Amino acid sequence: MTSKEVAEPASGDSFEVEFAGSGVTVTVPPGVSIVDAAAEAGVEIETSCREGTCGTCESEVIEGVPEHRDSLLTPDEQAANDVMFPCVSRCLSGRLVIDR
Repeated sequence: MTSKEVAEPASGDSFEVEFAGSGVTVTVPPGVSIVDAAAEAGVEIETSCREGTCGTCESEVIEGVPEHRDSLLTPDEQAANDVMFPCVSRCLSGRLVIDR
């Protein structure tokens, strides 16, 4: 499977996120946003709405398949899996690498 192919849903499970810019990897448990898990590990992601509506936290997806929960991306943009909004989105592939 390539890094952009759809995998089995893991949205209710914990998953890993690696922040490529800092090399920090965190485990994001159920009920915790990627943004909050990042902040706890010292990686700051700027946000405004925390609802997936403003686009402030847009992040490039380097590896993995996000579960898009935003209301900004079109279905085609979501299918491309090349950007995500970590204030609301989760992970379908068990692991994400984002450009942060």
